[in-house]
Amino acid sequence: MQNENENIRTRAEGRTTLERTRRVMRTRAMSPRTIKSYTGWIRRFLLYHARPAEKLGAAEINEFISSLAVEGNVAQSTQNQALSALLFLFRHVLRRDVPWIDDLIRAMRRRRLPTVLTRTEVRAVLAELRQSYLLIAALLYGSGLRLLEALRLRVKAVDFDTGIITVRGGKGDVDRTTILPKSLVASLGIHLRAVHERHQSDLRAGAGYVEVPTALSRKYPGVGRRWPWQWLFPAARTYLHDPTGQRRRHHLHESAVQREMARAVRASNITKRASCHTLRHSFATHLLEEGYDIRTIQRLLGHKDVRTTMIYTHVLIELRGGVRSPADNILGQLLADPTTP
Repeated sequence: MQNENENIRTRAEGRTTLERTRRVMRTRAMSPRTIKSYTGWIRRFLLYHARPAEKLGAAEINEFISSLAVEGNVAQSTQNQALSALLFLFRHVLRRDVPWIDDLIRAMRRRRLPTVLTRTEVRAVLAELRQSYLLIAALLYGSGLRLLEALRLRVKAVDFDTGIITVRGGKGDVDRTTILPKSLVASLGIHLRAVHERHQSDLRAGAGYVEVPTALSRKYPGVGRRWPWQWLFPAARTYLHDPTGQRRRHHLHESAVQREMARAVRASNITKRASCHTLRHSFATHLLEEGYDIRTIQRLLGHKDVRTTMIYTHVLIELRGGVRSPADNILGQLLADPTTP
């Protein structure tokens, strides 16, 4: 009975800790995805030790993070994410300084070259996409956008006069600009007219709202109904936002695009394992191939460190076949001659 009561009390304290963590993260304007990820790791950490967070410290962090590498066989990036979540808990929620953990068992770092499609393969995949998804995929390849960056574009983010797309709150909550392919201007114009007609219909029905930053909606009530703030790729259905009572429309969900992309890759009969992000990799590699400098590509991709962008130079060597095998000098004739024993 005593153990059962202890377990109930521990679970209740764990829920309280998670609520405090969510509150602190919302105060710091952290993204919903980061909040979900961090609270998930903190929940696993508390369940692993079955004790209140106040009774845990650096030794318990070390044990949990090391177990991810030894027992869970996770990637280093996953282990780093879990560690970041726990350090956030102790430093910003519990207000405790945690010394650096020297004895941490690190997961093995696996350096992978990104999958890149040739121009012919990109064309084959895009040709298999249905029209409603083709424009999104064309932006991923033509502008180097991440999938969520493309789906979170607002109408005002596309400047047809300058040929520039402005990405707000990209990875790491960083803004940047990238290029708008000239070949997409006409199609985007047609798409925007259709979106505008749907928005006008929503307004007539008393809806027409989209999510906007909380501080902005307080300062300018009704800003969520204005045309410049509408999503470039809105969802098919609206939903009721309970806290405000507004009938809103979200942007298209990423899973729908990912499913369509997977279907198109299978239909194109290419042998590479390609995804939406592969189009971004292909964008960077093809720009390098055309002679653009690495710093320009780094800026367009939004990489903080040029070393991240440099990985595409290794891919480019593979695509170009820059190294000639010594076997080519002696085996070609032997293999071509059927009389050779």
